[in-house]
Amino acid sequence: MSGDGLGYMTEARCMIRDAAREFTMKEVLPVANALDGPDAEIPMSLRDKMAEMGYFGITIPEEYGGLGLGIFEYCLICEQLSRGWMSVASIVARAQGGWIMKSMPEDMRREYLPRVVRGDFLNASALSEPDTGSDLASISCRAVLDGDEWVLTGNKYWCTFADGADYLIVFARTSAPPSPDKRWEGISCFMIEKQRGGFPPGMTGSPIPKIGYFGWKTFELALDGVRVPRRNLMGPEGKAFLLMAKGLEGARAHTAARAIGLAQGALEDAIAYSLERRQFGMPIAEYQAIRFKIATMATEIEAARQLLYFVCNEIDSGRRCDKEASMVKYFASEMAERVTSQALQIFGGAGYTTLFPVERYWRDARLTKIFEGTSEIQQRIIANSLLGKSEVEGMIASRAFGGQVRQSQEAA
Repeated sequence: MSGDGLGYMTEARCMIRDAAREFTMKEVLPVANALDGPDAEIPMSLRDKMAEMGYFGITIPEEYGGLGLGIFEYCLICEQLSRGWMSVASIVARAQGGWIMKSMPEDMRREYLPRVVRGDFLNASALSEPDTGSDLASISCRAVLDGDEWVLTGNKYWCTFADGADYLIVFARTSAPPSPDKRWEGISCFMIEKQRGGFPPGMTGSPIPKIGYFGWKTFELALDGVRVPRRNLMGPEGKAFLLMAKGLEGARAHTAARAIGLAQGALEDAIAYSLERRQFGMPIAEYQAIRFKIATMATEIEAARQLLYFVCNEIDSGRRCDKEASMVKYFASEMAERVTSQALQIFGGAGYTTLFPVERYWRDARLTKIFEGTSEIQQRIIANSLLGKSEVEGMIASRAFGGQVRQSQEAA
């Protein structure tokens, strides 16, 4: 695994990481290997064990029953969980407080956060729409106030865990933007409580077929007059985009941690296989082609990990690092696709079967280049930070997620 991390890895953090690895190897990996498939579900028994470990309250303050730790510890744990099964590392994110917690009034925090820590109140996010991916400011889902309730109408896409969640975080437009260059204004966020295993009145869901990220289903949602109590508006009306922007650095660090975990799992499996598999009278690990692949894979993983440590430290120290967060998300996800592909190559034909986890790592790694902002969006954010906006950027500054987020952070 990783080295000291330029002094970041304290004894306490090493213990947290090692405990998460032990949990992963004992509890997560065997389940992942047995259940991987489009109809699989993360077992409740595993979720209960995760709650016992405190993994649903890593960043939630101790006063609400959480561990009160930072993004650094959160990413350490999620890297290890992802080494076993990325979906398990992802369900942890359905519980952390983040900007949603900060937007709640105190009475709601005391009501809900202890349940979150127990794993009894997990969320699913509904941001994207059929015609809206990176350009989230163009969402068309609408929310209209009717007495003491908001009424939501529209469609959402890519909503993972929508059926199994205890509540949905839905973004909808409550007013028109004040000007074309402030298209993110007028978007509000709502908490829609529901029963596990179904949808609230006025909402239907259709599963979207996927090639990976199994353990839970991803849905297209149709909202037809869904009613939400007025108090379930999260944060100020029309300012949800600004609130969400403040959480993007942590979200991108989390995605990088998941990508690193996938790559680490693929590397470890490739090393073990290369030492066992014999061709031409010797283990294939003796051949320079294999040895150089493994050396390169390990180097890229460690480079991504050290960049992640830096970003996590910046976030926990309260320093802005949107450029660096985009860098680690971009580098780690691109690295994970390369490393898992090389690992599969080391396995040869065996890697193209479902008999080994390496094909699962490969499929899931491909997704890390897409969600939480595509690689191209990350490159755009990085380039704009270094070079300023190009003439083309000036023409479309308000039409892409990365540009909107940067402007939002500057305005916040």
